[in-house]
Amino acid sequence: MIKIAVQFNYVAKKGWKPQNEDNYVITLLKAELSDSAIAEAKKSGKNTKQLFEEAAGTVAAESSTGTWTKVYDGKDSGIPLALRKKALAYDLDNENFMFKIAYPLELFELDNISGLLAGIVGNIAGMKMLSGLRIYDIKFPKAMIAKFPGPAFGVKGVRKMLRKPKGPLTATVPKPKIGRTDVEQAKLARILFTSGNGTYDGIKDDENLTNLSFNHFDKRISLVLKEAREAEKLTGNKKFYLANITHSNLEIMKKHAELIKKNKGVYCMIDVVTTGFTAIDTFRRMNTGLAIHAHRAMHGFMTRDNSPGVHGKGKLYGFSISMIVLAKVFRLLGVDNMHGGSPLAKMEDYGEAKYIKDILQEKITKSHLQIPSLGQNWHHIKPVWMVASGGLHPGDIEKVLDELGEDVILQFGGGLLGHPQGIEAGVKAIEQARDAYMKKIPLRKFIQNNPNSELAAAVRLWGYGPKIIY
Repeated sequence: MIKIAVQFNYVAKKGWKPQNEDNYVITLLKAELSDSAIAEAKKSGKNTKQLFEEAAGTVAAESSTGTWTKVYDGKDSGIPLALRKKALAYDLDNENFMFKIAYPLELFELDNISGLLAGIVGNIAGMKMLSGLRIYDIKFPKAMIAKFPGPAFGVKGVRKMLRKPKGPLTATVPKPKIGRTDVEQAKLARILFTSGNGTYDGIKDDENLTNLSFNHFDKRISLVLKEAREAEKLTGNKKFYLANITHSNLEIMKKHAELIKKNKGVYCMIDVVTTGFTAIDTFRRMNTGLAIHAHRAMHGFMTRDNSPGVHGKGKLYGFSISMIVLAKVFRLLGVDNMHGGSPLAKMEDYGEAKYIKDILQEKITKSHLQIPSLGQNWHHIKPVWMVASGGLHPGDIEKVLDELGEDVILQFGGGLLGHPQGIEAGVKAIEQARDAYMKKIPLRKFIQNNPNSELAAAVRLWGYGPKIIY
């Protein structure tokens, strides 16, 4: 085990808390001590509680002003200032190995999320004394929030743009993910936009669909947005296309955004995790006039944790960061929509999807009773649309809207395109379920009164519960 010989103590005195949290960035973590570290500690007469306190202090040191050993402390060493600006681990839970760290605000550039994350979560997962570590939450101070513009549109702005003052939005991802040509995708858009009562709202590219040889971005944008404009004239309802501009070259993203604007589109889609924090911050500050739909492909490699201790109690098996952290970061960076899962998914017993919705939409997010969290005052940052997706079908709508409210985008793929009576019937089934909910008619009662409806056919196939996504 590496000897802990940091320059000074990074664990606060028992009972210490920040007098003013707006002077700090605060994180919430859980550590799992490695078997080898425990064995070494026992040899030197230390108990597990002492080792945990060392680990918490070492995390605070490594992520702020310390290092693994004592270093030169003479003239011009920086030690006096490092002592004053050090982070402190506090609120140590010796039973569950949970703790918080308070970082003085002066340790960071206020407008630099990439630099912040490099500091507070950059190297701590490499500590040999830990076999697991989870970052549950980050609380941003007012001075840092003030440096970011937040969403250009948010919930109210998108509602105004789409002339839809109430109710959820609906959208479909073409399935199969890859297979349709640009012409075929435009034909699907026409069916979605004009079937039933003509109230279906949108179509969305999947993460795999960028600029491909059989489905060119430029042609797809032109054709799909032409269908949207024609459908708006025909139905009287505004339509949107979540066009995937994700690219590793920011200049190409900008070019694609300009093409969407030229074709009178109002939205773009970006895979925000793979594109990166810097790109999202830069793109938002370009003020393109497009709402940003944040897809979260790859997040599971950071956020998924099947350990018993994923919600604070029990053992951690590895290293992870919660979706709560990512949701906060991307709301701050200024996306207008954010994928947050579904209340019918794995974490429903803890209400994780519902809490993520609160993080995205409340002005002041309170900490959760069951999910380790810190809360957040968002000040001027606008609320963001929660996107529910993954195995959704018409029979889910009532439950999802009960849990998440109306400021949600319901995203259907197979749950529309797999309707036993065809795509048009899939649109009608979703319209029927959504409209029944808005009229406060229980789905079961609607189906009882309309046994031959498209909604009834969908429920006979899929039921009312969630479908497992493999």
